[in-house]
Amino acid sequence: MPLRVLTWNLMHGRAVPGAGADLFDEFAGELGSWAWDVALLQEVPPWWPENLGAALAADWRLVLTSRNFGLPVRRGIAVRRPDLIKSNGGGANAILVRGGAGVPVEHRALRLCWLPERRWVHAVCLALPGHDPLWVGNLHLTVHDAPAALREAGLAAAATRVWAAGQPLVLGGDFNVRGLSLEGFTCAGNHDVDYVFVRFGRAGGPVDVLERGRLSDHAPVAVTVVLERERRWQ
Repeated sequence: MPLRVLTWNLMHGRAVPGAGADLFDEFAGELGSWAWDVALLQEVPPWWPENLGAALAADWRLVLTSRNFGLPVRRGIAVRRPDLIKSNGGGANAILVRGGAGVPVEHRALRLCWLPERRWVHAVCLALPGHDPLWVGNLHLTVHDAPAALREAGLAAAATRVWAAGQPLVLGGDFNVRGLSLEGFTCAGNHDVDYVFVRFGRAGGPVDVLERGRLSDHAPVAVTVVLERERRWQ
């Protein structure tokens, strides 16, 4: 079963150089122009996932990360002056699912650390008629601290393996570490610190680093993974 997976850190909906304006329409336009079944998004303004879901005809799930206390005030500033408030506009990670990838029937999340800021892994179980369920996980790990990021990656890999319970599993996102491998997973593709790993599957083609113009300081990374349909219990 092929699955087109996109991972992208949205840099809180900002551009490089700064645009001085809300860029929801620009980000939604780019996401809508690319082929993907599942999009794993990090550093997402918390009010965006629902709107992205509506704009892209996608199911969505999110987990709030850091700097969300007093969110209405933060949002008011972020919409008007995103380059002033930067990451203090609030944060979330989001999974979007569209097309023939299936319907999210379960959503789980695990906090990986409290400090220096909260980091999470979350995942959805997708049900597709004629196929065994599959799990897709998304994360954003600690920056500028490789030992912490590696520790969190291990926790995320272990948690999602338990959630998947032997079913095919995709785990992707911004790992904030280079040259990474995960026990029990195959790296289906990466660019810099952004990876897509797969368990009970393989890469189905080359990694595509997508053109996004000035949006974000991370390039979107897309790869097709081919998942084994046979149920595995390990």
